[in-house]
Amino acid sequence: MVAVSTAGPRAAGPRPSSGARGSRPDSRGSGLDARGSGLASSNAKRTLALVIALVVLAGTVALSIFVGARAISPEVVWESILGSRATEEHIMVLDLRIPRTVVGLVVGPALGLCGALIQAFTRNPLADPGILGVNAGASFVVTLAVGIFGFTAPGQYVWFALLGAFLATMLVYAMGSVGGGTATPLTLTLAGVAISAVLGGFTTAIVLKNIDALNVTRFWGVGSIGGRSMDVLLTCLPLILIGVVLALFCARSLNALSLGDELAASLGVRIRSTRVLVVIAVTLLAGTAVAIAGPIGFVGLMVPHVVRWFVGPDQRWILVMSIVISPILLLAADILGRIVLPSGELRVGLVTAIIGAPVLIGLVRRKKVSGL
Repeated sequence: MVAVSTAGPRAAGPRPSSGARGSRPDSRGSGLDARGSGLASSNAKRTLALVIALVVLAGTVALSIFVGARAISPEVVWESILGSRATEEHIMVLDLRIPRTVVGLVVGPALGLCGALIQAFTRNPLADPGILGVNAGASFVVTLAVGIFGFTAPGQYVWFALLGAFLATMLVYAMGSVGGGTATPLTLTLAGVAISAVLGGFTTAIVLKNIDALNVTRFWGVGSIGGRSMDVLLTCLPLILIGVVLALFCARSLNALSLGDELAASLGVRIRSTRVLVVIAVTLLAGTAVAIAGPIGFVGLMVPHVVRWFVGPDQRWILVMSIVISPILLLAADILGRIVLPSGELRVGLVTAIIGAPVLIGLVRRKKVSGL
């Protein structure tokens, strides 16, 4: 007798593809496929890109120390690095070139991180601290402190820069949410432009009426990393470090927020807490950067787009790479400003504006900007 199997035929149909698992949100809560869509499509390639960026940064730092408006031989520069103060050229390297390079290494990451945070937070690829009014708010309150209260020491008005950055951020989001709706990239940008114009007018009025405010703002109002006191840098450095830590802490949550608030909440992201931390980080980074170097525009706008082009939309990599790429851009612009004129220097804020304006126009004209 032939035994007949009582088991029914197996259900026909395709087996689940192993690739389907790749479309799920990252189980660790990042909200993004780890492979990304940048030129460096794997973590190994991204790590290589980071190493290359660090090498370029080291070269840019060396150029910033060795190249200046006045030609100084490499031997003298090297002797200065070793601590020699025998001649005027040694003193120039120690007291001018090295401090401005250190300032660029501190201010650059603050500007780049701030821009990346604002672009991710607002989902607006054209956002940066200048466009959203943060720089204008910090500048206005600093000018107010100098013109009315008489605070002329940088160590005094750094706290007013932080206050101005925070108030401007709050005002932009309040205006962007007028009518009971949620703030959109368009309303935030319009509110930021309007607030920047108004505060810029008030700042100019104070400067024209007060000689002390004029003397202070003419040195840092354009934006420069030269001639900055190391005391101010040391005062602001802890605040910048706190801002950097907060920014990196929010990276994974920002990845989830890019998928929408509902999906981010389902992934366990505390949306309100994340937004508060981002606002605090932006305030610390933008406020201290303005207090140290003055309002330097377009760095926070350009760097995140360059970084996304390489590493894709993963905010964890964007923020880390922005820390490295931003000082490269800032120091390179400063070096260019030193040598472009036959006599004298161009402030780095002017150089970044000259470079950044065409970039902004190009971003506006593109049908599709870098994905956020």
